[in-house]
Amino acid sequence: MKPIEHIAPPPRRRLLGLAAGAATLAAAGPLAGCAAIEPSIYASEKPALDLKRYFDGTVDAWGVFQDRSGRIVRRFTVTIRCGWQGDVGTLDEDFVYSDGSTQKRIWTLRKSGEAGAGGGTTPAGGAGIVRWTGTAADVIGEARGEVSGNAFNWRYTMALEVDGRTWHVDFDDWMYLVDERTMLNRAVMSKFGVRLGEVLLSFRKR
Repeated sequence: MKPIEHIAPPPRRRLLGLAAGAATLAAAGPLAGCAAIEPSIYASEKPALDLKRYFDGTVDAWGVFQDRSGRIVRRFTVTIRCGWQGDVGTLDEDFVYSDGSTQKRIWTLRKSGEAGAGGGTTPAGGAGIVRWTGTAADVIGEARGEVSGNAFNWRYTMALEVDGRTWHVDFDDWMYLVDERTMLNRAVMSKFGVRLGEVLLSFRKR
């Protein structure tokens, strides 16, 4: 969320090298891929995730960034202060990195609709998929996500400043509610369809 931004970019020189490598691979030809996993496969998983209920009050998170080789290249903690007005939520995130640097990101989330198992629209509070959109200062356009069962899939493009240049990096972000207070998060970063690394987080609601 990240929600949720809780997403931490890798060190600048490493991201620049990974992005350059991704461009080379993409230019060489199409890459083999797998069919995307849809949130609906988790529809029966419990406990059911309600973003408004979980991201309400203060949430703490601990995370690491892994490069493509699996090496941990950055660690961080996040304090997220959350509030809602109807179906519009604000997630105010403060990051502290292992090198002592800090960062702030503020997400605005909006509930955009619900759909039943067959894809038809359901009234608020109905079962099925709950759709969300989100914005933040360093996110290009809108983030779009879906909640189903205990899972939330959140996809967006983030603008990362690297040595005076702006790189648009794609995030495929999955969150899984474990219990009422605990949620796990795995986000895959990619450029030109090539995986650059992953961000792993553990959330704990106060």
